[in-house]
Amino acid sequence: MNEIKCPKCKTVFQINETDYESIVKQIRNKEFDKEITLRDNQNKIERENAVKLAEAHIKEEMMKKINSQTVEIAKLKSELETKEKETQNKLEKEFQEKLNKKDLKISELKNKIEIGQSKSELDIQRAISEKDKEITTLTNELDIKNKEYQLKENNIKETYESKLKDKDEQIAYYKDFKAKQSTKMIGESLEQHCQTEFNRLRPLFKNAYFEKDNDVRSGSKGDFIFRDFDEDGGEIVSIMFEMKNEADETATKHKNENFFKELDKDRKEKNCEYAVLVSLLEADNDYYNDGIVDVSHIYDKMYVIRPQFFIPLITLIRNLASKSLEYRKELELVKNQNIDITHFEENINTFKEGFSRNYRLASERFKKAIEEIDKTIDHLNKTKENLLKTDNNLRLANNKADDLTIKKLTRNNPTMTKMFDELKD
Repeated sequence: MNEIKCPKCKTVFQINETDYESIVKQIRNKEFDKEITLRDNQNKIERENAVKLAEAHIKEEMMKKINSQTVEIAKLKSELETKEKETQNKLEKEFQEKLNKKDLKISELKNKIEIGQSKSELDIQRAISEKDKEITTLTNELDIKNKEYQLKENNIKETYESKLKDKDEQIAYYKDFKAKQSTKMIGESLEQHCQTEFNRLRPLFKNAYFEKDNDVRSGSKGDFIFRDFDEDGGEIVSIMFEMKNEADETATKHKNENFFKELDKDRKEKNCEYAVLVSLLEADNDYYNDGIVDVSHIYDKMYVIRPQFFIPLITLIRNLASKSLEYRKELELVKNQNIDITHFEENINTFKEGFSRNYRLASERFKKAIEEIDKTIDHLNKTKENLLKTDNNLRLANNKADDLTIKKLTRNNPTMTKMFDELKD
């Protein structure tokens, strides 16, 4: 315990050590704070004074440095002026030397140019003489070539004129031949021409059929039917041919268009895929003289040709049909595969539908059976409850029967008590 005396009332207090220490700390902290504030103020004043002194010292040193630098700058300026004068003098001397050297070079070059001009004039004269010689040689060669060209041209004219004479003779022969033939013979000559042309290339068409159309059941017929088959006996392509020719002296000239309708009818009736009119009609019409003419915009799969395109058209249609047959076979394979896939999918779908149906029916019956079992369980529970209740009632009845005595029966019944007493006696 510590004792403290109050300075005013002079009373003595006894305080614990902890309270005493707290009071002492309070007094110390106040004094310490006072000392800190005093020292802070003194430090601030000292700092301000030190800063002022340092600024004054720095200003003095800066003024000294500035003065020294101004003196050095003046010296440097004077040195630079002297150096500039010296460099200017050197540059002027070097420039004069270079100018003198360039003047010497210019004079040398002028002399060389004069010498070169004289040499170039000699070279030009030599080149002109050489070119004149080349021109003369070329002119001689041109004359020789012109003579050769004239000879060739004369030979070509002679051969062309001889060929024209041969053709004129052939035309006259065919005109005479046509004039001597009747209209039936003219048509038959074109048919025979096409037949002989086909028979010449018959080995190329091993499985082909090319015969005259003799079927007149529908009232009309074509001239020839061409059918080609593959190794398996399947038909590749079929063409109905009609040959038309006429004499030059006939008054009424027929047109190719006049026979399109009948040819299309014959094609459809004889189940042919293509229809071809081999015609010598309209001999001056360039539309039919340029090659194979496709008239399928008028009638389906119909062509008009001159006799020289008879075999090329057959080979062209046959090749296209064989390629299309290959594509058709591939398509049939793909279709069969797709059909197998669709059948497989249908079988899977039918199996799924049957399985789902049976599963649905089984699940419904299973639910019904469970419901029935639940109902029977409820019924059995109810019967169990009823049996338990009857058991309880029987037990109560038994207990009641066990509790039943003569005393209980005769209680409050004097007549019965007398009777039982008499029986006992």
